[in-house]
Amino acid sequence: MAAFTYVLLLAIVALGVPLGLSLRARVNDEVRSQAAGQADLVAATAADLLTSARRRELQGLATTSADEVRGRVLVVDHTGTVLADSAMPPETGSSYAGRPEIASALRGRRVQVQRSSSTLGEQILATAAPVIRNGATVGAVRVTQSVAAVSSAVRRVEIGLAVIGAIVLAVGLAVAAVIAARIARPLGNLERVARRVAGGELTARANIEGSREQRSLGVSFNEMTGRVERLLRSQREFVADASHQLRTPLTGLRLRIEEARAAGVSPAAASELDAGVAEVDRLAQIVDELIILSRAGERELPGDRLDLNTTVGRALRRWSAAAAKKGIKLEAEQAPDASVWCASADADRVLDVLIENAVRYGPEGSTVTVASAPGRIRVSDRGPGIGVHEGDAVFERFHRGSAGRRGPAGSGLGLSIARELAREWGGEVTLENRDGGGAVATLALPSVEP
Repeated sequence: MAAFTYVLLLAIVALGVPLGLSLRARVNDEVRSQAAGQADLVAATAADLLTSARRRELQGLATTSADEVRGRVLVVDHTGTVLADSAMPPETGSSYAGRPEIASALRGRRVQVQRSSSTLGEQILATAAPVIRNGATVGAVRVTQSVAAVSSAVRRVEIGLAVIGAIVLAVGLAVAAVIAARIARPLGNLERVARRVAGGELTARANIEGSREQRSLGVSFNEMTGRVERLLRSQREFVADASHQLRTPLTGLRLRIEEARAAGVSPAAASELDAGVAEVDRLAQIVDELIILSRAGERELPGDRLDLNTTVGRALRRWSAAAAKKGIKLEAEQAPDASVWCASADADRVLDVLIENAVRYGPEGSTVTVASAPGRIRVSDRGPGIGVHEGDAVFERFHRGSAGRRGPAGSGLGLSIARELAREWGGEVTLENRDGGGAVATLALPSVEP
């Protein structure tokens, strides 16, 4: 619409300004030409009406001519004395011999001048023509018009042109709005479908409409969405199959190890079997976390406004026993107005990962602080912290930092899952070293629905 308006304005200015100047010049020329023609006509007619017997006819001629030119017409004799005057009251009998245009006409010359009138106090256009009879100048005719009136007429023409230009611009804008709507409507529909697909509705398809390019875009979008839908369906099927195929033998293996231990073995063998059970449990955990990670980005839970203080309280109740078993104290710090937008289950899952790491790597007798604040939760521990160059590497799948390699065994997937779940809601998980030793894990979530 902006481009259309610019072109339209350019066309109106390019055509309207020269036309306005041309009409101004034409109106001025027509006014002057009409005044000169009327003066000549009155002069030719008045040649036989200068006698006192026909003075009434001469007065009528002056009045009629004045109406034609929208000005003043007066007729003088050879001495410059006014014989007929269209003005009210007429100045019959007054001498106009001193007027320059009258003087020139009495000398037999046609004159048209623009000058200032001391009597009227304004600019006038004066046109004078000699009255000739039998080859001699016997009088003169003068036509005067107000320049202001002429300018007013020109101004009316210019205003008319401006009104026409405004009407053309308004009609053009209306047409532009219709064209813009026809162009933008398919793109708007495509955007709405794209938002539905981004929200997880992979069966949504765009209508094929609009110009050739827009139809091509719609076809490509539908092909892309169909391919994404097929890929995700294959992924879900694989995850379901893998979950079943992996969990069943792992459960059977764990039962066999437990049966072997229960059958009575030496302490050394029992220790090895216990280690085997732990490894089976760790493998099962890895399988579960891989399944969770594979589903990250597919929002299946509805969002809700969460009170972070309540979320922290639930988490501490879940982990109090595990922390106490390791001799670690869990401590909560709450803040007012600490609410976010997220699914409760996802927030709990992320917080579980952060608290589990803090408890796992925190030394015995230390304190893990879980502090809520507007839009975020901080989990602080006194563990070994993270290496200098491990800031983002610890969030990679299966990566275990230097503390993880020295400490208890883990899957290397917890922080990856936490960050993926947080980002699904427009949030973030960060990890940094704490002053005085330890680490601070921060879960940030949006305070309003993204």
